[in-house]
Amino acid sequence: MRLLHIETSGINCSVAISEGERIIAEKSENKGSFTHSESLHLFIEGVVAEAGISLSELDAIAVSAGAGSYTGLRIGVATAKGLCFALAKPLIAVPTLQIIASQVTDSDCIIAMLDARRMEVYSAVFDSKHHFVQPTEAKILESESYQDELERGKVTFIGDGVAKFASICKHPNAVFVLDAYPQAKDMLPFAVAKYKVGAFEDIAYFEPQYLK
Repeated sequence: MRLLHIETSGINCSVAISEGERIIAEKSENKGSFTHSESLHLFIEGVVAEAGISLSELDAIAVSAGAGSYTGLRIGVATAKGLCFALAKPLIAVPTLQIIASQVTDSDCIIAMLDARRMEVYSAVFDSKHHFVQPTEAKILESESYQDELERGKVTFIGDGVAKFASICKHPNAVFVLDAYPQAKDMLPFAVAKYKVGAFEDIAYFEPQYLK
């Protein structure tokens, strides 16, 4: 089972190839701006060459499904769909916030956040195994946000929206991981799980979740 993973939901452009349940090639770049239209196809060519395979040997294409920026997601999803159509391969969608949450391995409660505008974020709550506890939602941050989770114990907040909450939340159980970005390599366990059960998207009609 060989999968191509594409993550372009934010300013980070990231691509990886997995074989079985391990990453065999990856490329990631964060220039602080959207350069995906320039970089993505070169990155895909690079990881395919590094893995020593051809695109036709892939079994599926996995793409970050948002929430995320319109510019980044549009490029990543259009590329993934184009490859799926051309190669007759299935499409797998992985939620962006779940990809970010997977970077935390030492917390029973993880809240991933993406910056929206002003004091608004897109967030979702996960357990220690990175399963959704609360789905992705738009939320206006206040100092008392997430009090139920914080009163139960340690909560790790991660993502590019965390800095806004860190400036107003002083709860002792809050741990903040700033400037964390989704990476294609972290899509692996979720994409593999979906592949094994045939949880594929309709290539013609799939649309990612865009930030406002």
